[in-house]
Amino acid sequence: MTTILVVEDQGLVRGAISNLLDLEDDITVVGQVANGEEAVNYLENKTVDIVLTDIEMPKMTGLELAEYLSSHCPKIQTIIMTTFSKSGYIKRAMNLGVKAFILKESPIEDLVSAIHKVIEGQRVIDPELALMALEDDDPLTNKERKAIRLAGEGLKTSEIAQTLFLSEGTIRNYLSEAISKLHATNSIDAARIAKQKGWI
Repeated sequence: MTTILVVEDQGLVRGAISNLLDLEDDITVVGQVANGEEAVNYLENKTVDIVLTDIEMPKMTGLELAEYLSSHCPKIQTIIMTTFSKSGYIKRAMNLGVKAFILKESPIEDLVSAIHKVIEGQRVIDPELALMALEDDDPLTNKERKAIRLAGEGLKTSEIAQTLFLSEGTIRNYLSEAISKLHATNSIDAARIAKQKGWI
């Protein structure tokens, strides 16, 4: 029996996906949570075969969760489901060792098939999406990405520094570098550009 934790901030979507997967004889959804932070808390005391996660969620995104899982829970396989086929998302997911990338508009049969293939050790990413990702070059470092995302959420430099446990000067440098790399007018504009590309 393949055990799955579903991570999705929209309650109706989370419930619907879980109910559909539970109809399968060899799959059981053992937990449902609303974001990456809740997933990390859940996995402190329990383990699963697969984490099926959305990307765009509050507190901790699906890609940040995938990064956490790759370093702290390497035996757990990660499958990402999203509405957005942004090249930046796909490339980052591939680099983080995500085993499958499924678009939410896909039929449930495709998701079930992807789960079976991942359990067998395969990787499931649409060839067109993979090519799109390879052609896209994200110039941001991981720390610049985190700083610019928080700036885009309206946090001030001092608040970003506190959140990331870094000095204000360091944060200013990260923001400045990101603004320069993205040819943006300010940190909010840089966050907007990076979000459109799927880099944050």
